[in-house]
Amino acid sequence: MASRAQSLPNGLRVVLTSFIVVWLVMAAFPFIWTLWGSFKVELDFFSIADWTNAITGRRTEDTHGSPFTGAGYYGAWVEEGFLHNVINTFIVCFFVVLTSLTIGTLGGYALSRSGYRYTFWLLIAALIFRAMPPITLVAGYMLPFFQWNVWGILPTAIIVLVAINQPFTLWMLHSFFQNIPKELDESAKVDGCTQFQAFRHVIIPVMWPGVITTGLFSFLLAYNDFAVTAMLLSEDNRTMVPQVAAFLGTTYTEGNIMFAVASVVSATVPLFILVMVFQRQIVSGLTAGAVKG
Repeated sequence: MASRAQSLPNGLRVVLTSFIVVWLVMAAFPFIWTLWGSFKVELDFFSIADWTNAITGRRTEDTHGSPFTGAGYYGAWVEEGFLHNVINTFIVCFFVVLTSLTIGTLGGYALSRSGYRYTFWLLIAALIFRAMPPITLVAGYMLPFFQWNVWGILPTAIIVLVAINQPFTLWMLHSFFQNIPKELDESAKVDGCTQFQAFRHVIIPVMWPGVITTGLFSFLLAYNDFAVTAMLLSEDNRTMVPQVAAFLGTTYTEGNIMFAVASVVSATVPLFILVMVFQRQIVSGLTAGAVKG
């Protein structure tokens, strides 16, 4: 009975399979095409006369003696110093994730165990704050940053990104903590633990999937941010996404647009690796946060 109920008609199975294949092709095609084009020259990848040049690499072969070339990557990483932007990005992401998770875990745990009425309104205020356009916060920080002469450096972007990300982190971790029975805290206290010891030694080990999931979302927010980093960081301190935009803004210089294509691929690959490494924790964390246990 169970196997019969789970079986699907052949027609429906074909439709579902076709839909999944089409969806995967549409989702993967832009990256695959960009990856392919990153090894071509601009006259091939953006050929107006014949789009098949992007596949055959005729101009690339005429210029470099091969249908493929790493000139875009060499130009971005060596000539333009894209490695410096990569380092800046990971510095910003590290401190945003570290600060957001530290505040979020402590705050989310405290709010989930609090019996006061202000807890609900505090979470609502955080939600409203998160719903505000990030550009609003950037505009509010610009004046004091200029007055204190701290505009353009990495800590300013970290402060604003934490401020934008913290309400989301608080809400997500609060949801995870609510799914952990309070009896665990009480049992730890009976065994002689303080509230903080119960949080550290009993609750956090159970919470790791949720912490990793929340940390990944915090990382992605900082990693993919453009508005905050583009407005608050100087040219010397740019992260990857504003630097890609800078390459695109100098398309009048031949070759610079291929620097942008190569840097887009370079910026995307770490995200695939990150998701593949933490895929089990992400699924466990999202499941734990979605099910009230």
